[in-house]
Amino acid sequence: MFRSSYRGLSAATSSLRRRASPWSIALIAVAFVVALPVLVVFAHIAMPTDGVWQHLASTVLGRYLNNTFWLVVIVGLGTLVIGTGTAWLVVMCRFPGKRLFEWGLLLPLAVPTYVIAYAYTDFLQFAGPLQSLLRETFGWEYGDYYFPNVRSLGGAATVITLVLYPYVYLLARASFLEQSVCVLDVGRTLGRGPWRLFASVAVPLARPALVGGVSLVLMETLNEFGAVQFFGVDTFTTGIYRTWFGMGEQIAAAQLAACLLTFVIVLVLLERWSRGKRRYFHTTNRYQQLPEYALHGWRAVAATLACLLPVLVGFLLPSGILLNLALQGGDSLWGSRFIGYAWNSLGLATVAALIAVGLAVVLSYGVRMHDTTFARVASRVASMGYAIPGSVVAVGILIPFTWLDNALNTWLNNHYGYIIGLVFSGSAFILLYAYVVRFLAVSFNAVEASLGKVTPSMDAASRTLGQTAGGTLRHIHTPMMRSSLLAAGILVFVDVMKELPATIILRPFNFDTLAVRAHNLASDERLAEASTSSLAIVVVGILPVILLSMAMRRSRPGANS
Repeated sequence: MFRSSYRGLSAATSSLRRRASPWSIALIAVAFVVALPVLVVFAHIAMPTDGVWQHLASTVLGRYLNNTFWLVVIVGLGTLVIGTGTAWLVVMCRFPGKRLFEWGLLLPLAVPTYVIAYAYTDFLQFAGPLQSLLRETFGWEYGDYYFPNVRSLGGAATVITLVLYPYVYLLARASFLEQSVCVLDVGRTLGRGPWRLFASVAVPLARPALVGGVSLVLMETLNEFGAVQFFGVDTFTTGIYRTWFGMGEQIAAAQLAACLLTFVIVLVLLERWSRGKRRYFHTTNRYQQLPEYALHGWRAVAATLACLLPVLVGFLLPSGILLNLALQGGDSLWGSRFIGYAWNSLGLATVAALIAVGLAVVLSYGVRMHDTTFARVASRVASMGYAIPGSVVAVGILIPFTWLDNALNTWLNNHYGYIIGLVFSGSAFILLYAYVVRFLAVSFNAVEASLGKVTPSMDAASRTLGQTAGGTLRHIHTPMMRSSLLAAGILVFVDVMKELPATIILRPFNFDTLAVRAHNLASDERLAEASTSSLAIVVVGILPVILLSMAMRRSRPGANS
């Protein structure tokens, strides 16, 4: 009887996979919609620009390349050192404040890079409190002392590093927690001390996680607009914006976007190549409590300072500066206008999160229903948007929808003498489209991981009991994935709240969000007024940090907590 039931379940599963369904069609449709901006950008590579591209190549393209390259190098190395070092300390060492730093080191994720740029510019500029205090204390005048210029390539790289190192810390910490005690014990028996064990055993085992974390950091660096634009550092992202809106050249802007996208593709290929060259496997599935090195004296103080410094300069100090500016003055439009900005941000983020999570469920369930190579490739194409800078997504979306609006208005005017305006390119529709393309990967990864934990036998059993595929998803899978769906929605919500490049390029006329409001005020050097919107974004950004810290407490297999 049991054998017969098993054969019935197997037959139902096989039939489920072979049969074509709307899920496979939806999977292909979502993949095409997400890939459209990329296809549009690459389609403009060979188009003539009437000498504009030659002008850019002879004047600013070299500067874009140089600044972008060094920004990527400095940020990559900085985040690798900070993230890996602090992760090893909180996992393998015991020192004062360790439990607090486990989640505290994630707090800079709550601060967008452009926000921390505004805070430190106000704090470190010539008229700021720090230099003013130095002049008052020592009686210095202008030119009597040297002070590094925060509005420089080095300043931008430092600010971005302080915000993005948690990506490396998060993945490195997870990798260190998952390492087997047996491997570390072998290193000790061979005479490896704590630091040699870290360099020769732990880091090689964590290499895939470290490469993945740095890759995320570099993609975010290439996407950065607000901080580098505010600091006056010319990169590809600022060049795309300037070429489109300053010169009115959409083809040249698309070609710059193609160059930036090529950077991203090279990074992705390097990450895949690096991962494929060497692989490390655990030789046991037994996980025990990791031994901790008890640090005393100056070593304990050094470890505490090493973990405190990134949190202090990456979150506590800039948040305190913003809070002080907001209390002293704040946004002059605080009230109904400010509530309007907040409502725009909250509304866009909520709708985008709902759409992204819904599409992520469609993608994940479509792959589950039709687990073929084509389906897996389509799902990866649909989730590649996070690797594409927001400015590239914006250019790839604005070009076709501007053409569509013009064609629609021309046709209506010729046939009916009526013009309806910018239905697509002048509405919030393309903003939502850009957000979904950009952040679908965030929700897809969370939903895919959660759905993968549900045994396929549940699907087959549900179908044999008369449930449709949609009914199985609704009644079986969705209740089991509820917490993951909520987490995915919150992560997308916060990312949309912080997104600046795509919002600035695609927002409708007279439609501002908190991010745009903060950017506009900071661009006018009204940093005190920009603090209110910036602080609101930081408060919202703490939500995913709380989620991550809760998940990290249960991150090690075999943990008691």
